[in-house]
Amino acid sequence: MATRTYDDRMFIETFEHEYTWLNGFLRNVRRYGNKPALIDPSIERTWTYKELDEECNMLANAFKEDGVGKNDVVMSILNNCPEFCFTYIAPRKIGGIVNLANFKLSPGEIARLIEHNEPKVVLYCSEIKDIVAEAEKLSAFKSARFVLCDNPDNLEAPEGHIQYPDYVAGKSKEASAKDFDHHIYDEVVRMCTSGTSALPKNVPLNDINEVLSAHDAIMHYPLNCHDICMNMTPLFHRGGSHSGGTCPTFFVGACLVLLRAFSPRVTLNYVEKYKITFLTGSPSSLEMLARTQEREPFDISSLKGLVTMGAPLEKAACERFLEVLTPNILNGYGTTETFWNSFLRSYDLPEYAGSVGGSCIDDEVRVVNIYEDRKAEPDDLVPMDNKTVGEVILYCPGKTTYSYYNNPEEQEKKFYKGWMYTNDLGFWDENLYVTINGRKDDMIISSGENVYPMQVEEAINEFDKVEDCMVTAVPDQARGQAIAAYVVPKDPTLTVREVFDFCLNTPMLSAYKRPRWYKIVDSLPMTATGKKMHYVLKQQAAKDLEAGELKRK
Repeated sequence: MATRTYDDRMFIETFEHEYTWLNGFLRNVRRYGNKPALIDPSIERTWTYKELDEECNMLANAFKEDGVGKNDVVMSILNNCPEFCFTYIAPRKIGGIVNLANFKLSPGEIARLIEHNEPKVVLYCSEIKDIVAEAEKLSAFKSARFVLCDNPDNLEAPEGHIQYPDYVAGKSKEASAKDFDHHIYDEVVRMCTSGTSALPKNVPLNDINEVLSAHDAIMHYPLNCHDICMNMTPLFHRGGSHSGGTCPTFFVGACLVLLRAFSPRVTLNYVEKYKITFLTGSPSSLEMLARTQEREPFDISSLKGLVTMGAPLEKAACERFLEVLTPNILNGYGTTETFWNSFLRSYDLPEYAGSVGGSCIDDEVRVVNIYEDRKAEPDDLVPMDNKTVGEVILYCPGKTTYSYYNNPEEQEKKFYKGWMYTNDLGFWDENLYVTINGRKDDMIISSGENVYPMQVEEAINEFDKVEDCMVTAVPDQARGQAIAAYVVPKDPTLTVREVFDFCLNTPMLSAYKRPRWYKIVDSLPMTATGKKMHYVLKQQAAKDLEAGELKRK
């Protein structure tokens, strides 16, 4: 035990047990009880901070009756609906963990997540009720309760499931007596990455991660209790809940407006109607907003900033957004594991558009050398000449646990000496501004969703007429990238149509992971040691697409 020059006992006790995200939210319930906290325009409903807290207490009490307690998991497979917000907060009140899952997953993928995380309660939105019912049958682990949420059409719940209003009916609006100890190192949120196999990596976030992630967004926007935020992306993503979403908005006492599904016209209308101050979304959504605003101008004078993530901003596009939308554009770069770690501020644009900017205030981003057999040491840097390519690594002790839930192999691959090794390739300049130019793991980004070739390849290889396959990306105007599958047949009668139908019907492929283009081939590009050379295939696929050799079905 270290010897202090002062009595540190009360500080340690208070800081470690009281400096939690939930206490920040409850502080706002006391300070701003009658102030709007949450708005759902689709049902024209507003919750004040007091009402939001009461909703969360009812849900927490329902969870408690189902046996949810300290360190138990509640799975949220929800779109941007009020129940997402309730489920983000309520488990903390009884010491539980909310596991945020992608509502676009297939039945087989959801089943694997359930088996891996063993949630006592699963909450899901009505648009995927049949998918979740199938996932329940496929899963070897049987959750105690399935709750059908966000059900505007009053669809009948699958057998054995319960509707959300019935689940919380009669439950107390008061917080239950606390029978556990909070600690800032407790896991409170578990997120899912896009994964490199059919099972996504599960990312635990502890309470101090949540507090410091909120602080990061608050100081970079900057954000205050008078702001009104709306995120144009799904809230289950780290960039959804943590950038202008539930985490910083409810922690600072601001108001969150829910956008169920992105539409540029609807978004601009909400900005005008609700006087939204901060919007968050991808560069492609900004392009659609700018196009709509030029054609049909809305009053968006309330906007203080547009925050974008997921892809770099091209300079010409950035200049247009600055003129048409707002002069205050912020571009963040990071990962599910680490939130955002570099930032382009408004004073960096448009000069540095195309790069991901410099490190965030509490973080550090570096570019290190690449070796086939080992990681570079964190100080093994490539030259700052704006051309030498290396791997991008991230240091951010406040916003990550440096771990994956029950996945030690991937954890060892990604984290080393306090740094995350991203597999992103990039270069940097003398100002330490980084530009990304590819990925070591050949990830595909299609319509804003991350798709890893290995996931799709594993699914296609389950087809008994397939010997092997490789998946890569080809340019696509609407999606940015489309998925192309090169298939080596085991049965010589195999057709593109058969592979297409298999991908359409397998429970292991979400709609956004299904290949759009196919080609039957005799062999695949491999190294001498038998490793698939995705970068070679990607070059070939672009040529094949242009030559008309790729088929749809």
